[in-house]
Order: sequence, then structure tokens, then C-alpha cells
Amino acid sequence: MTTDPAAAPPLEPARPAIPIPWAAIIWLFALVAVCYLPILTRLVRHWDSDDNMGHGFFVFPLAVYIAWQKRDEIFGHEFKKNWFGLVIMAWGIFQELVGSLGAELFLQRTAFVITLAGMVLFLGGGKLFRILLFPLFLTCFMVPLPAVIFNQITFPLQTIATVAAEETLNLVGYPCVREGHILQLASGPLNVVEACSGIRSLLSLTFLSLVYGYFFEASTTIRGIIFFSTIPIAIATNGLRVTLTGVISEHDKALAQGLFHDMEGWVIFMIALFILIGFHRILVWFTKGVVNARAARPAEPQESE
Repeated sequence: MTTDPAAAPPLEPARPAIPIPWAAIIWLFALVAVCYLPILTRLVRHWDSDDNMGHGFFVFPLAVYIAWQKRDEIFGHEFKKNWFGLVIMAWGIFQELVGSLGAELFLQRTAFVITLAGMVLFLGGGKLFRILLFPLFLTCFMVPLPAVIFNQITFPLQTIATVAAEETLNLVGYPCVREGHILQLASGPLNVVEACSGIRSLLSLTFLSLVYGYFFEASTTIRGIIFFSTIPIAIATNGLRVTLTGVISEHDKALAQGLFHDMEGWVIFMIALFILIGFHRILVWFTKGVVNARAARPAEPQESE
């Protein structure tokens, strides 16, 4: 039996199963980008001039990459407007205006993150917001801490690093006396300045722990443990850095500063990163051991009545 092609109904052009409001997305994103362009420009300059925020250049590209990996989830759900997102956007814009009038950089910069989160919620609804929650959270790390909080963290870190270096140097045979944040060595005083507090490695290592946990660990619990482990790891490795600087200065004062000192910081940071990865592997091994031990345990016989 044959069919007449002319009698067959014409095929309708394929349509996407779920329409995506591209016009609204592009228009709203462009509007937000124009409004925050001066703030973002100054933020990038801050990353370039502040060694503590060197990781800021990688935050947004990584957040976009992670969001792109979720594209099947993003484009596979129905975009439904959530008007509460518009309220969040309005709050972000209001905060930006207050920050601009008061010359408060932290308010201005976090306003961009708030506005971006509100835009996602407004355009795609709660489900899209949950899908993009992690990359949105990552964008917080591109905003420098306010000076008040930064100083509250830096000062105790300086003290811990100085005390640790004093104890270690005396232990390995390099006599020193601590006076505040200054170590009095035989070769002369070694000042543990703010840059040697370890805040730089702590901020960068914290950000990297989140990214590392996302790509290499599925368990939320283990991700959380990895995240919080960055605090003792950063403190310990920074104490090691100050101790090594003291040892080096006893042999050659010139090597304890300048380019060699900066290279030493990068080496110590890589050591901290490898410690973090090693800690994760030990954690996974321990967790698997516990699970296997429980699985191998014979079931207890039930008592008969």
C-alpha cells in the first residue's frame, strides 16, 4: 500500500519544548551590567592592587563555568517569573544607592551580588534559583571584606603566626624573643606584618576548597569538612612560612625579603593546597572504611518471643 506524499499533512517546524525568555534575560542582564559597570570596574582594579584579593579574577569565570555545566537542568525546566525576585533586585539597587551616597564600597559591591540573585529568581523562579545557588554563592568571594572585619581577622592571625614561629624557632635551635608581632633574632628583628598574617592564603584557600569540593566530592558533609579544614591548614602553613623566613634570615637577610620571599609564599600556599587534597583523600578513605565495616558486620539475630 502506498501513500500520496501530496496528501500527507505538512510537517510543523520543531519548537522547543520549554520556551526560554531570551529577550527578557538579555535586556535585564544588560541593564544590570550598565548600572553596575562603574562599581565592577573599580572592583577589578582592587583585585589588581590588593594581593589578598588575587583570587577575585577567577571567581566570576568559575561561577559561569559551573553554571554552564548545569545547562541541561537550567534549560530543562520551565521559566516562571517569581515577583519576589523583583523585590530582591529593588533592595540591591537601593543598597547600591545608599552605598554610593555613603562611599561604602562593601555595600555597593555586595549590592551587585544581591541584584544578580534577585534577577535569577525573578526570571526563572525558585527552581532556577536553587540550581544556580552554588555559583551565586561563589560570587560573594569576589567582594573584599570590609576593613572592620578584615582587621578583626588579621590581628589574631598575626599573633598566632608570631607565637607559632617563636616556639618553633626556639625548638629547632634559633633563639628568639617575641615582642608583639616582632621576633628578635640574632640577625636582627623580624617584623610579622599584616601581609604575613596568613589572611591572603586563608581567603584564597577557602575559595579553592569550595571549588575543589564541588568538582571532586559528592557528599555535602565531606564538602563542609573540607571547607572548614582550610582554617587550621592556612594557620599552620602560615606559621611554617614565618618560621622558615626566620631561619633564612639568620643565614642571609637578603633572602628573607623581596622576590625570594614572595616565591616562598607561593610555595607554602601550594603546600597548603596539597595538604587540603591529602586531607580529602584520607577523609574519603576513612569514610569508605567505616561504611565497609558496617556492611560487613553480621546482622544480629532477632530474639524469638
